[in-house]
This record gives sequence, structure tokens and C-alpha cells, in this order.
Amino acid sequence: MKIKWLPIFFMLVLVIGISCYNEVSAQCAMCSLNAENSTTNGNTQGKGLNDGILFLLAIPYLIAVGVGVLWYKKYRKNQPKRVSPFEK
Repeated sequence: MKIKWLPIFFMLVLVIGISCYNEVSAQCAMCSLNAENSTTNGNTQGKGLNDGILFLLAIPYLIAVGVGVLWYKKYRKNQPKRVSPFEK
């Protein structure tokens, strides 16, 4: 019975998270000022700084997804096979 409500709960959390989205700065004031000044002068270092921040942000999420996939596979492996009432 609990499994039935789990996808609905996650979808509700996802919808609330998307609807409450606010634009935020991902950099400290010094990094942001440095990136703005370098891009206005024609340098591409600010773009590299932003790419580096996004890379560092993505790694924990990728690790969490990997752990979730491994856990899901292990969980499904230990479950007994269910026989459909329509199979004979």
C-alpha cells in the first residue's frame, strides 16, 4: 500500500519544487564581479568560471543518481517474482 503512494509523493514534491523556483546567484560577490568584468573586457575566463561552478554542482547529483540506480537494482533483485493472475 505504501508503494502506491510513493510515486504520487515524489511527483508532488517535484511540482512544488518547480513551481517555487527563484533565480539565484550561484557565485559569491567577488567571483561574480570578477566574471562580469572579465567578460565585458572580452576575456572568456568568466565563462570558464561559470562552467567550473556548474561542473562542481553536477557531480553530487550524478553520484546520488548512481547510488539510487544501484539501490533500485539491488532492491528489484531481492524481490520475489510475482505471478500475474492472467498467466497460466
